[in-house]
Amino acid sequence: MTSLFPFAGVWCFSELFFIKEPQDITVTRKDSLLLDCHAHGEVPIKVTWLKNGVKVSENKRIQVLSNGSLYIREAEGRRGESSDEGFYQCLAMNKYGAILSQKAHLALSTISAFELQPVSTEAHEGGVARFACKISSNPPAAITWEFNRTALPAATDRITALPTGVLQIYDVSQMDAGSYRCVAATVAHRRKSMEASLTVVPAKESKSFLTPTIVAGPQNATVALHHTVVLECVATGNPKPIISWSRLDHQSIDVFSTRVLGNGNLMISDVRLHHAGVYICRATTPGTRNFTVAMATLTVLAPPSFVEWPESLTRPRAGTARFVCQAEGIPSPKMSWLKNGRKVHSNGRIKMYNSKLVINQIIPEDDAIYQCMAENSQGSVLSRARLTVVMSEDSPSAPCNVHAETMSSSAILLAWERPLYNSDKVIAYSVHYMKAEGLNNEEYQVVLGNDTTHYIIDDLEPASNYTFYIVAYMPMGASQMSDHVTQNTLEDVPLRPPEISLTSRSPTDILISWLPIPAKYRRGQVVLYRLSFRLSSDSNIQVVELPGTAHEHLLEGLQPDCVYLVRIAAATRVGLGESSVWTSHRTPKATSVQAPRSPELYLDPLNCTTISVRWQLGAQDPAAVRGYKLFYKEEGQQEHGPIFLDTSDLLYTLSGLDPRRKYHVRLLAYNNVEDGYQADQTVSTPGCVSVRDRMVPPPPPPHHLYAKANTSSSIFLHWRRSAFTTAQVINYTVRCNPVGLQNASLVLYLQTSETHMLVQGLEPNTKYEFAVRLHVDQLSSPWSPVVYHSTLPEAPSGPPVGVKVTLIDDDTALVSWKPPDGPETVVTRYTILYASRKAWIAGEWQVLHREGAITMALLENLVAGNVYIVKISASNEVGEGPFSSSVELAVLPKETSESNQRPKRLDSADAKVYSGYYQLDQKSMTGIAIGVGIALTCILICVLILIYRSKARKSSSKTAQNGTQHLSGTSSTFATRNEVGKTLQRSVENEESLMPMILPNSLSDTKGGTDLIINSYGPVIKNNPKKKWLFSQDSKKTKVEQPSRRFPQAACFYKPGTTVLVTAASPSPPAHGPSAPFPPAPDPRDTEHSANSEGSHETGDSGRFSHESNDEIHLSSVTGTTPPAPYSLPAGDPCVEPAARRGAGAPPGET
Repeated sequence: MTSLFPFAGVWCFSELFFIKEPQDITVTRKDSLLLDCHAHGEVPIKVTWLKNGVKVSENKRIQVLSNGSLYIREAEGRRGESSDEGFYQCLAMNKYGAILSQKAHLALSTISAFELQPVSTEAHEGGVARFACKISSNPPAAITWEFNRTALPAATDRITALPTGVLQIYDVSQMDAGSYRCVAATVAHRRKSMEASLTVVPAKESKSFLTPTIVAGPQNATVALHHTVVLECVATGNPKPIISWSRLDHQSIDVFSTRVLGNGNLMISDVRLHHAGVYICRATTPGTRNFTVAMATLTVLAPPSFVEWPESLTRPRAGTARFVCQAEGIPSPKMSWLKNGRKVHSNGRIKMYNSKLVINQIIPEDDAIYQCMAENSQGSVLSRARLTVVMSEDSPSAPCNVHAETMSSSAILLAWERPLYNSDKVIAYSVHYMKAEGLNNEEYQVVLGNDTTHYIIDDLEPASNYTFYIVAYMPMGASQMSDHVTQNTLEDVPLRPPEISLTSRSPTDILISWLPIPAKYRRGQVVLYRLSFRLSSDSNIQVVELPGTAHEHLLEGLQPDCVYLVRIAAATRVGLGESSVWTSHRTPKATSVQAPRSPELYLDPLNCTTISVRWQLGAQDPAAVRGYKLFYKEEGQQEHGPIFLDTSDLLYTLSGLDPRRKYHVRLLAYNNVEDGYQADQTVSTPGCVSVRDRMVPPPPPPHHLYAKANTSSSIFLHWRRSAFTTAQVINYTVRCNPVGLQNASLVLYLQTSETHMLVQGLEPNTKYEFAVRLHVDQLSSPWSPVVYHSTLPEAPSGPPVGVKVTLIDDDTALVSWKPPDGPETVVTRYTILYASRKAWIAGEWQVLHREGAITMALLENLVAGNVYIVKISASNEVGEGPFSSSVELAVLPKETSESNQRPKRLDSADAKVYSGYYQLDQKSMTGIAIGVGIALTCILICVLILIYRSKARKSSSKTAQNGTQHLSGTSSTFATRNEVGKTLQRSVENEESLMPMILPNSLSDTKGGTDLIINSYGPVIKNNPKKKWLFSQDSKKTKVEQPSRRFPQAACFYKPGTTVLVTAASPSPPAHGPSAPFPPAPDPRDTEHSANSEGSHETGDSGRFSHESNDEIHLSSVTGTTPPAPYSLPAGDPCVEPAARRGAGAPPGET
């Protein structure tokens, strides 16, 4: 019978677990010991032992028994490797994996010298005396006391000996004076302390009142779970104080496991966790409120125990498995994880978070038994769970928790649980069973629907062991075989009686012998035979019962020359089977002195219609033999014979018989005087085998087919030979084809005689399906369940393309790329190498790695002033591809001007690095060329328009000048050229954009495109037929000739390289009127175009001119054709910059 794992639903059935684990043990040197270890699971199970984590080597003294236990003869305790002391664990392993037992500490019995000796003391008569001793030993020593070298009782009314080594004597009297010593004893050792004397001082006649005093209070104690602890409390006082106990947390003291020793000592037996706390001893004077207290803390240590166990999981390849395990104990246990008995270490794929174990990207090698181990100073405990890896998404995991129950002698109930993975996609189950004993047993199969998880097999043979397993099926594939379960049917009564043989040794006896019943008909163990016999002429039947081990019996005291009828029945524990038919036998005549003895007769059915009859005479038979007579008959039919045979004949074949019939054969020897003693025997002919019966069932297919990709074009296959096949010569056929193949002619069939094969010539990164079948004795098995596996991708044949490097900060660059060309290229990792020129010459590269889905990386901590070389390669699990062409990146020094600090990007097509400029591709150049062409066209159109309008202004200015008054004082209104230049230079340094000052009653065209000025009399026409424009960046001054105009008190500050705007004044009002003052110039900060932002400096897109980016127009002398009217400018009015002038509508370059 198989047993179920105690946690139903957590484990699949019959995997592997311990029934017995080793326990801590302490022995004496040279003693023998046994460490138990009994593992249960699917056989075979191999057990090995570890000592302190190292495998134990067997020798004559140390042996691993057949049940897995470790036997050590004559334990050694020497220091070094020869000592047997240490922590032992057993490791059990079967096909599912391995598990490790808890740790068991083997220690040798030791005892130390006394750490505390009794000290001589004196006590007043009627007082309290106390002695103490302390010793360390393993196991703990039992301490007793001697008074004057005579053993003291453990406890009396006045004397209390505590287990901790304390002796307390109350109401001391003179008879207590003497010497005391303690005795510590273990199984192997015994120690005696030094003697200490007790001196008794006579008591005073008058006893004064004394407040209670605790002379020996409780001490802080740390005790292991289920041990015993004693808290001492001894107090003195007059009158004698009363001692009571309480807890500081006001909880009640457990009265079921505590009791008081002596006059106030508290002993707690079988300590539990709730006993931990602070205990208070209180000594109180009777009838008063006088008391004193002493306190001690009791700490209880507990071994680890689980509060959450890991559960078995089934996961597909590349999935994620999470095991959770939590334990508690005092002190807090340390958690660790084991895989098949070995410690699990964290890596990139396997992580351990406190009490969790997480396995990412599961691979087939992760299929194992995992254990969670919690350990502290009090011991260790382990819990286990199995991870089953499903190799294909198209197949379920194996059915779980398979178990069998015997129903009768021919029926067994088989039950299972649905697969843990893809259970909702299962469409059918197949139940496989066969006899467990014997060779070449036929395997039977029953197919069931997915709506049931149990089945009764009712065509089994009684008293036989059968092996069962289940397979689950999905539309695209089948699961692996479930755990194998072995179960036996009940016994039944024998189906047939034994075949008996009757011979006589004398005229008054019959020797009855029989052969064992064939196992097919026995149906259990035969425990009894019942013989029945009678005279053929008498109906009185006599019965003899014989044990099941008997195979013959001699009937004596019979009548000579009489026919006796004999029959036999066999019985199992269930009951008696059918009795045989009566077999007749005639005893010899009493006068047959010279008759031949009965021959030894042997009957063997050769086939369903033929019986071979053999015989042999005894060597000591003195009678002469002339021949033999042979008789035979079918049961219930007439006898045939005699058949006369010569003395040389010892073999005869009876043929032409009917199958499945019982025949009675009789043989005797004869001579010239009379017939000899006859021998009778019965035999049954077997049934004939029909053509259908002769069809041999096919052998079972190979199992545990496993595939692993070796390269991009090969996959290694391995499988196990069927356990039910015993033939020596076995050949295998491997079927291989890509998944989804439509053309059956492309399926590949390979032959081998090994249980493994390397399939080559496959396409890279392609999923294939494999199956295998075996051929033995001209028979072929069915195909095994299909296994799916993909070849590895090819290593990248080319480098990453489009490599670009962009400087995004002073010391940081962004490198980006595109995957290598080719749709079938699989990349799992990129390698980025970069180094400065100096490091590159020395061969010192810095390396970065990025996952295959990432196509960019940051290069940090770059050093300014260096040129860096960058190149990238792609790789996968097969190999690494070539590196890309090197890309150079220049990191400029930090002192470089802001205009040159723009991001710089280089790609692999660049041969050089240009500081401060982007590298432009063909599309960018085409766009720029078109833009420049459009801009030049616009400029040309504007020039033509300006020329046309300038002609119109000339004619209008002449008309306006005829009605104006001449301006006077021109020479006095201008400062010298040097003074003007200095003043203008200071103005430019202030970086103030100044607005033009418009005269009263004057209007200016603010829409741009003309410099026409209109006053109250009409437009002012300028006469400038020879205006010159300067577009070059030369610093030479160009004079622009215009009519001279006079401005009253006007001053312009000139600076080379700066355009200066001068506005013309309108005619003055009547002479007697006051001069119209200029309106105040607006604050440059309040105008839209006054502030030149940082963005406009960098991008040049604000529509304004600046002294850094525009052509320079220089000031020249100006002459007027008519005398201008005198106007005075307010002192200190600045000149206007060209930007403001253009904003007012004046064309650039005109002053």
